[in-house]
Amino acid sequence: MTLLNILGIILAAAVWLADLGNAAPRGEMPPMKRGLKFSFGGEKIRGVNLGGWLVLEPWITPSLFEATPDGVVDEYTLTKTLGADEAKKRLEQHWSTWITANDMSEIASKGLNFVRIPVGYWSITPLPGDPYVDGAYEYLRKALDWAGSSNLKVMIDLHGAPGSQNGLDNSGRRGAIEWTQGDTVAQTLNALNKLRDDFASHPAVASIELLNEPMSPNLNMDTVRQFMSQGANNLQGSNVAIAFHDAFLGMGTWNDWGAASASSSLLLDTHHYEVFDNGQLQMSVDAHIGSVCDYGNQMASSNKWTISGEFTGALTDCARWLNGRGVGARYDGTFNYNGKSSSYIGSCDGKSPGSVDNLSETERNNIARFINAQMVAYEKAAGWIFWTWKTESAPEWSFRDLANAGVIPQPLSSMNAAACS
Repeated sequence: MTLLNILGIILAAAVWLADLGNAAPRGEMPPMKRGLKFSFGGEKIRGVNLGGWLVLEPWITPSLFEATPDGVVDEYTLTKTLGADEAKKRLEQHWSTWITANDMSEIASKGLNFVRIPVGYWSITPLPGDPYVDGAYEYLRKALDWAGSSNLKVMIDLHGAPGSQNGLDNSGRRGAIEWTQGDTVAQTLNALNKLRDDFASHPAVASIELLNEPMSPNLNMDTVRQFMSQGANNLQGSNVAIAFHDAFLGMGTWNDWGAASASSSLLLDTHHYEVFDNGQLQMSVDAHIGSVCDYGNQMASSNKWTISGEFTGALTDCARWLNGRGVGARYDGTFNYNGKSSSYIGSCDGKSPGSVDNLSETERNNIARFINAQMVAYEKAAGWIFWTWKTESAPEWSFRDLANAGVIPQPLSSMNAAACS
């Protein structure tokens, strides 16, 4: 999840080529093993994220945070406040029940072929002094077997880096952005290398994502690109597509970085939301549809395999704690964070918290049209991965609940292909 759309700079392709390997002649990529486990660029990715499972987000599972002090806003502060023993007890219960083999089977039954699994560095290569508790890594291991048994492919997504790459609660720690300081880049690469060594050979693992949503306005992009180059280099020959997020710079920014996917196995991940801006929240559903259809055209123009690795059916930011615990929503005028506020647009009744059944017929129809248009638009490129599979009480964001209610086309082949025509 992100709160910003931003601009940045382009690093010359020559830097990428130099970084990737000393043996590579100028203008060529070093050889890569091409035995990928999914037909990227051919078969469309149709997937869901397993959000709120191995990386906590208060808005997805508010029950984990409700009986804690107001200052508990992320996984870091939750585990620090509870202490190791109590945190381990509660998270073990959460990990063992939020996603199970039955979820994977149900995901496959809805016509999906991919799951993206967010995981934090602390579950892979924990650092001294962190309050996080261990155990999530073993559930990641189980999830790969469950996915394989249901004929699903997996993208393992490094969702949180040491120091936080974006300052959002979904990085594990809300607040300051301190990634790239000290040894944090090397520590992030160590986590990626362990994911590679432990899981890249698993038949279900089709992709590893270098890092989720680095916040480019707060980072030195030369350092970020150097990290991406080294991370991609380390994954060469691993039979996985190397996914990387666009860092909110726009897809065209990356055309000159790295080689085209046919020779590099690079997979560009862009996330598209239209609920974190007051102007977008006031758009009509037709305007939203026009916007995402145009976004799909931009995705299709990239020289990399490009997916929308996160998108939603939400047309409001009403979901409780979506913008962070205690922050409020722009849509109903309660947003208040770091001196920023909002004006009332509409009511959040039935959506914060809520269920699909609480949505009005108009809301359900608008969400259905919006999701359908996005699926069609993003399949102009390499496909899509919905955020997220399920939530406790955020109906605009729960693929399972929306599909069960007929808001998401079932079967997926019944989607209206003319939505963007």
